[in-house]
Amino acid sequence: MLILSLDTTTRGGSVAIARDGVVVYLRGGDPLRTHAERLPRDLMTACELAGVSIGDIDLFAVAAGPGSFTGMRIGIATMQGLAMARNRRIVPVSALEALAAASPAGPARIAPWIDAQRGEVFAQVYENGSAISPAQHGPPVQVLEHHAGLLEAAEFVGDGALRYREQILVARGADTRIASEVPHLAGAIALIAAREPGRAVLPHAVVPIYIRRPDAEIARDRTYHPLR
Repeated sequence: MLILSLDTTTRGGSVAIARDGVVVYLRGGDPLRTHAERLPRDLMTACELAGVSIGDIDLFAVAAGPGSFTGMRIGIATMQGLAMARNRRIVPVSALEALAAASPAGPARIAPWIDAQRGEVFAQVYENGSAISPAQHGPPVQVLEHHAGLLEAAEFVGDGALRYREQILVARGADTRIASEVPHLAGAIALIAAREPGRAVLPHAVVPIYIRRPDAEIARDRTYHPLR
């Protein structure tokens, strides 16, 4: 099975191609250019360099969020268009799940943190690849308190963990493990889709995972309800 996967939840994002459960192409995007400027050209380039065509793709996969609201909408729409045109399905994958899966082999328990801007993070806790807490968002201190009983021996990973490293160390201790690099997620997304093709849905059924209301909605409410 040939899978094309895309992550646009971060500024750079990434693209990957997996063949029969093995990633044969993985590349991060240019963070100096918007996803709207780079897509779908990045996907065409990935296929060219991997020696395949879009028509060869059996299954598409995409990071459905959480992350950049604009970015993930562009990514989902791009993959929906490609899948619809070729009568294919899409596997939507949580960026938090992909971040946990992309972490180097090591601790059984992973705490993926994604920078949600506005002083908040999107966070969840995974053990041996399965979520053991619901996804949530909030200030780092609040998230640490909420997950306190689940973080023993956990390794933190993601741009949120790097940004709020000092707060994590103060709360959890100086020996807390925090991954020093943020992995490209498209490879993990492709492998999740390869392992679980039954997750695939029709293109129109892909739903963004927001966790927090989009900033545009919050701004609109403040405009019409300034006292909230």
